[in-house]
Amino acid sequence: MVEYLKHNIRRIRYITTFVSVALMVVSLVALGARGLNMGLDFTGGMVTEVAVDNNLTNSDLLKVLTPELGEFTSVTRSDEAGRWVIRYPIPQAGQTAPDVQKVLEKASHQVTVVSNSMVGSQVGEDLVDQGGLALLISMMCILGYLCFRFEWRLASGSLLALVHDVVLVLGFFAATQMEFNLTVFAAILAILGYSLNDSIIIADRIRELLVAKQSTPTEEINDQAVIATFSRTMVTSGTTLMTVAALWLMGGNALEGFATAMFIGILSGTWSSISMGTVLPEWLKLEPKHYLPVEIDSAP
Repeated sequence: MVEYLKHNIRRIRYITTFVSVALMVVSLVALGARGLNMGLDFTGGMVTEVAVDNNLTNSDLLKVLTPELGEFTSVTRSDEAGRWVIRYPIPQAGQTAPDVQKVLEKASHQVTVVSNSMVGSQVGEDLVDQGGLALLISMMCILGYLCFRFEWRLASGSLLALVHDVVLVLGFFAATQMEFNLTVFAAILAILGYSLNDSIIIADRIRELLVAKQSTPTEEINDQAVIATFSRTMVTSGTTLMTVAALWLMGGNALEGFATAMFIGILSGTWSSISMGTVLPEWLKLEPKHYLPVEIDSAP
């Protein structure tokens, strides 16, 4: 594998860069055409906690609830056996709210409504504003750090890789119309940190090689940096994907969106730091002289 990379790494970097650009365009089109399917965390809805028979599962409850409460109904296990939290949309004007207790009596012998509350649309709008502000602040802090740590040509590659990862996750959720809720948004913030870590490792190696091998072309420097960090990248990505896969398989409906977003983000973050993170500085004519001390003319 390593020998194959040594001979084909530049070709791989260029091909994956064009694939990344194409995927970004598709994602932006999906976002513009379909938009995100905002969950109840952002749009508002009803939250009901109930106690039912202990032998019932998430699937059993959804089977009777979804036809009555709508397709966006979600059921998550509470802190005690037999207790579940049900989230469903607020009925539209002119419609009466279904009686959750009567609906559940079709599947359970004993049904007790523990609590019932409503999340208003105003709260959802506030969450959208606060979430967007959190994402903006995160990106600005990352931009400031990159500009401080690296020369702007090298920093731009890492920043583009971050934007690529976020756009791909948002585009996937827009294309599939999976529910976009707070757990998915948390995954996006986690992806920013994960992808940034990969990009910094490679960019730091590029910077070291630019100073150590000043006569070597930048394209070859980037090839050597990717190969030198490849094993570390694969081990880190592989172990993280194993953890996310466990969440995907065992986390249930509550963590499905989070695990899906993380899985896509880890994959895209790995190849974007290798491809776009290294190719863009080449296009911007990054050279060793950009990391050498500036000579000061001492002549009078």
